Amino acid sequence: MIGLNLCPFAKAVHVKRQIRYVVSDATTPEALADELVRELEFLAEANAETIDTTLLIHPHVLQDFLDFNDFLDVADGIVEELELDGILQVASFHPQFQFENTELDDITNYTNRSPYPTLHVLREDSVERAVAAFPEELEIASTNIETLEKLGHDGWKALEIPSVA
Repeated sequence: MIGLNLCPFAKAVHVKRQIRYVVSDATTPEALADELVRELEFLAEANAETIDTTLLIHPHVLQDFLDFNDFLDVADGIVEELELDGILQVASFHPQFQFENTELDDITNYTNRSPYPTLHVLREDSVERAVAAFPEELEIASTNIETLEKLGHDGWKALEIPSVA
């Protein structure tokens, strides 16, 4: 992500060590929802200078992309229930991510792939500041597609992190 500059906003929070990484033990969507509630509340209360964003990695639940995709509606509902809409948002990454109207192995799907299913909790004001600082924001998706098409599957495989057994 950072090495390929697929998200030009990620490097700054990474360098400043403002990313909270949480690996979930959840084995059910309900347990993951409970954990998401805790992480949303935690991030909402945390000092943004210390923790700007959270990656909630959940390797034991929602392995199927369609189930994961359905869970995103639950995640958005939780944000609304906690009255954090407009303050926090949830983005997503999944090992089987697939854009509509693409083949599963289409290299463009890799812009949203990760080794494990992951919910990315972002502060809306941080996203707005990042977009304001990066006027070409609308070009990110097309630039990412171009980068991955040049890299190809062999180049991507050379970058992959081996799975932990």
